[in-house]
Amino acid sequence: MKQQALEFAEKAHAGQKRKNSDAAYITHPIRVAERLEANGFSEELVCAGYLHDTVEDTLIEIEDIEGAFGPRVAELVAAHTEDKSKSWQERKQHTIDTIRNAEKELKYLIVADKLDNLLGLEEDLKQQGSVVWNKFNAGADKQKWYNQSIAGNMYVGLDNEDIPGYFREFEDAVKRVFGS
Repeated sequence: MKQQALEFAEKAHAGQKRKNSDAAYITHPIRVAERLEANGFSEELVCAGYLHDTVEDTLIEIEDIEGAFGPRVAELVAAHTEDKSKSWQERKQHTIDTIRNAEKELKYLIVADKLDNLLGLEEDLKQQGSVVWNKFNAGADKQKWYNQSIAGNMYVGLDNEDIPGYFREFEDAVKRVFGS
């Protein structure tokens, strides 16, 4: 099923590029899924890692995901899909609220996604400087608020043994990119 999810995502994201580079967009979902798999998470969660942006950023609908990958993968993807009809602030607040109250698998997906995005942003800032912020819907201050809020809410409801190492990696990246 994981190979099928990868191929599905590759087809859905064909021709798309990452925000600040010429890198194929699919490199992001692949890294998210690989991080989830490296942490020994379920096949459904790894598939959701590959597919997490398909409904939000392509013509794929959640029913397509459910039909191909079942209700659990669709549930994870749907819970992490932003409603693009809402403002940036509303969408990000919804994600913060979601991560605060989410079950652990959804937290794992969201943080794996946000970590990969933040590591990419960090690299872009090193290479291109502050011009990078011009390609975002919200500037550095709002991005700082958002990422710090994710970091501040991702541990809610988790026991120490349920916290993967990459949560701390995300916290460290937030501090490096935005300061404390």
